Amino acid sequence: MDGFVAPTSYRALRVDVQDGVAHREVAAVPWETLPDLDVTVRVSHSSLNYKDALSATGNRGVTRRFPHTPGIDAAGTVVASRDPRFAPGDAVLCTGYDLGMDTPGGMAEYVRVPADWLVRRPPGLDAFTAMALGTAGFTAALALDRLRAAGVEPSLGPLVVTGASGGVGSLAVALLARAGFEVVASTGKPGAAPLLSRLGAARLIPREELGAVGDRPLAPAAYAGGVDTVGGATLAGLLKSTVVGGAVAACGLVGGAELPLTVFPFILRGVALMGVTSQHANAAVRDQVWGRLAADAGLLSLLADGDLVRHVPLEGLEAEIGAILAGRVTGRVVVTI
Repeated sequence: MDGFVAPTSYRALRVDVQDGVAHREVAAVPWETLPDLDVTVRVSHSSLNYKDALSATGNRGVTRRFPHTPGIDAAGTVVASRDPRFAPGDAVLCTGYDLGMDTPGGMAEYVRVPADWLVRRPPGLDAFTAMALGTAGFTAALALDRLRAAGVEPSLGPLVVTGASGGVGSLAVALLARAGFEVVASTGKPGAAPLLSRLGAARLIPREELGAVGDRPLAPAAYAGGVDTVGGATLAGLLKSTVVGGAVAACGLVGGAELPLTVFPFILRGVALMGVTSQHANAAVRDQVWGRLAADAGLLSLLADGDLVRHVPLEGLEAEIGAILAGRVTGRVVVTI
C-alpha cells in the first residue's frame, strides 16, 4: 500500500433502497467496502450529473446493487497503487466507465478503481475546475469532435444546442461558440439567457419549438445540426430541421428515449445522427480531450462564472438531487468532499 495507512472508515453519500424507496445519508463507510482494485484515490472534488441523481434515487437502470455510493466523476490524489503507471501523490481524475454506477463513486472521500480508468490531471487544471468540466465537459468536447468529423463547418449554418442551460448543454454552447459556430440555445429557462449569451449563444429559442414540428416528416431546413442532450421529440424536431449534409450529435434522453421520425431526414437531406458516449472513451482519447480542455484558457475563465458553476458539500447534495431531476439546475454543480 505504498506506506499509506488506511483509515477504518471514510465519509460518503450512501444510498440504500428498502421496499422500493431510496434513502440517502452522508455516513461513515467501512474501509473494507472499497473494491479490490488497482489504485486508491483520495477524492477532493466530484460533481453532480443527471445520472448521479438517477443512481441516488434507486434507479436500477443505472445502479443494480445497493447500498451504493454515486458519483460518476472524481478528482483527487493517488494515495496507494498496485499499478506502476501511478504513484502516491499523482493528481488524477476519473470519469465514466463504471464509476458511480455499480463501482462506488466519487461522492466519497476515497475511491478505488482500475488504473485504466484514470487520467493524469493536466498541468494548470486544478481539481475544482476539472470537476466543473467533468463528464459534462468531456461529453460536450466529444460531441464537437463528432460534428467536425462529419464535416460540419461554421459556414454550413447555425448549430442548435438543446437543453442548453444544463451541464452538458451549457458547456456545449461555450465550446461550439469558441470553435467559431453560430450557436442557437434551446432552453426552457428564459432566465438563463444572460448566462447563455455570456457563454456564446447568438440567440435563444424556446424548448417547445423543436418538439412542435410534430408528425411532419421534414421541417424547413434551418440549422446545420447541433448537440442534443434531450432526446425524444426534441431530437426528432432538430433532425427534421437540419440542412443537407448537416449532423446532430446526441447524448441525452431526459425528454424521452423514443425517436418519433421517418427516414426522410437521412435519405433526402443526408443528415447524420451520431451518438456520443463518454463512458467508454479509450485512454488515448481521454488524454487528448482533457489536454485540450485544460489548454483552453478562455473556456477555463468561463468556469469562474458563479451562474455557471456552483459548489456544495456532500451534506448539501440532498436538495440538489431533487433539483436536477426536476430540471431546475442551471450549469454545473461541483461537490467539495
